[in-house]
Amino acid sequence: MGRDPESGVEASGSTPESRPTRETRMNERTDDTSERLRPPPAERFSGDIHDFDLSATLSELRREDHPAKDGHRQITIFRRAPVTHILFAFDPEGRLAEHSTAGLVTIHVLEGRLQVQADAVEHDLPAGRMLILSPGVPHDVRAVETSAMLLTVHLQDDDATT
Repeated sequence: MGRDPESGVEASGSTPESRPTRETRMNERTDDTSERLRPPPAERFSGDIHDFDLSATLSELRREDHPAKDGHRQITIFRRAPVTHILFAFDPEGRLAEHSTAGLVTIHVLEGRLQVQADAVEHDLPAGRMLILSPGVPHDVRAVETSAMLLTVHLQDDDATT
């Protein structure tokens, strides 16, 4: 078994030799915007067992050479209907604009401090705190300082797709 350097995933049945390195992938990129920065989801999410090193994945995410959008970078580390796990790395004052989703949302702050406005209530979330929002609750996220969060979305059965 091998560990994907970008996602920190220990993928069943894969070996380090069978996956291109980040350097190889970056060297193979062209100006074509359809080229991927990371392996496609079908590769990242394959296998029956996934072991994540979130610290290593965050470090890799923060080193990516593309600019952060709205002060954050993100990677979907795992998706299998109806659950998606997304790791976010925020710069100070990075934000996610107000939005909602049809699924149950779990915001787990791993590093730093986030402020989440949900249903007109502000939640101050330092590292180690977790906030759970019911489906459809509008919310936005702002990083008070350099921060990281693991976002989990569990879609309703009728919305669960891969």
